[in-house]
Amino acid sequence: MMNAPAKVLGLDPGCELSRAGRQRWRWMSYYHTHGQNAALTCRRFGVSRQTFYRWKRRFDPHDLTRLEDRSHRPHRVRRPTWAPALVEAVVALRQQFPRWGKDKLAVLLRRQGRRVSVSMVGRILSSLKWQGRLVEPPRHGRRLERPRLLRQRPWATRKPRCWRVERPGDLVEIDTTELRPVRGLLLKHFTARDVVSRWDVLAVEPRATAAAATAFLDALRQRMPFPLRALQVDGGSEFTAEFERACQERGLRLFVLPRRSPKLNGAVERAHRTHQEEFYQVTPTAWSLASLQSQLRDWERIYNTLRPHQALGYLTPQEFLARPPSLQKELKCH
Repeated sequence: MMNAPAKVLGLDPGCELSRAGRQRWRWMSYYHTHGQNAALTCRRFGVSRQTFYRWKRRFDPHDLTRLEDRSHRPHRVRRPTWAPALVEAVVALRQQFPRWGKDKLAVLLRRQGRRVSVSMVGRILSSLKWQGRLVEPPRHGRRLERPRLLRQRPWATRKPRCWRVERPGDLVEIDTTELRPVRGLLLKHFTARDVVSRWDVLAVEPRATAAAATAFLDALRQRMPFPLRALQVDGGSEFTAEFERACQERGLRLFVLPRRSPKLNGAVERAHRTHQEEFYQVTPTAWSLASLQSQLRDWERIYNTLRPHQALGYLTPQEFLARPPSLQKELKCH
């Protein structure tokens, strides 16, 4: 036997409705069995009059499905406007450089003569991820080492406040980080970054010794395309003794950081993360020192001459150095 509201409305309350649909059916049943008093119904169910009247207009006693929520999907949805050839070009570049985002990929695509916006590259990447064609390489974090105690240094000093960093070579930050690719293997990665041009010089050694740091210093002077004025290092033992004497003999200012202040070497610290994510984590290698050094030199060339750098207005370090000094200052200001 049907209840009173169903008799009044001629409804079947056992009809298949969702929970929200059944609740709205109760509103309409109560409304029709209590003198069609909308205010009373709204107070009874704690619903606003605006909401009640919206559903009342949609209510049809012969079609209870009208009490269900409608799809909010737009009638006209955005359709892809890119060509399949552009998708394949994005896939090829992303496979070659798995850590580069839409901004850098858009620069490379425009170099290939393709008219494409950054947002379109982003939509293509999102579509590829949704299709399962784009798999992100895993991320592996590392803990920062505690800075070592500083000792009295014969040549190294704190960087004075008056030291101006305006031109390439005015300040090059150097640091090392550990590589533990497999159990029982420990390598040391050296990075030097010019804070103005973002030009990087990289090396990998079996140990971080003063002799290795001195050899890296000689490579640094050969591979940076501008003269060096000053270097900045942390308090690591590899940057003392022989390395410090080498800087003094070559007339290079050597600045050493205070304890527990890696943020003052922020440019090279960020470079470590970039090379970890964009080279070590995505480059297949046998982890022999000779092959790794060769692959690292190839990556150094790509980084300095091919990879767009956001801090340089999406120029490469090589393109930045080719600009006149006045334009270099303008780019750095922006």
